[in-house]
Amino acid sequence: QLQASGGGLVQPGGSLRLSCVASGSLISIPVMGWYRQAPGKPRELAATITSGDSTNYADSVKGRCTIFRDNSKMTMYLVMNSLKPEDTAVYYCKADYSSRTAYWGKGTLVTVSS
Repeated sequence: QLQASGGGLVQPGGSLRLSCVASGSLISIPVMGWYRQAPGKPRELAATITSGDSTNYADSVKGRCTIFRDNSKMTMYLVMNSLKPEDTAVYYCKADYSSRTAYWGKGTLVTVSS
């Protein structure tokens, strides 16, 4: 199971740190990621990280967000800086155990507004 948290209301230019706690070791998860879904839009990739700490970012968040994993805490994070109103979305974490097996956490809402 995955439990995401850390969302909230933040002003434009502000920062947030999202957390995704797994029920087990992250070492066994080859790829984890953050996805987001804005109102009326399809879910989209924000960032991914592999068990070897290779990262990938969507162009829309590149340079403003950092994804990392803390295996000792069984937690994946997404630090978001310089937030914009267009970052408003429900953010979901995902664990890809294989091409056939993936789990999603419940989302956490991020609202960027003045």
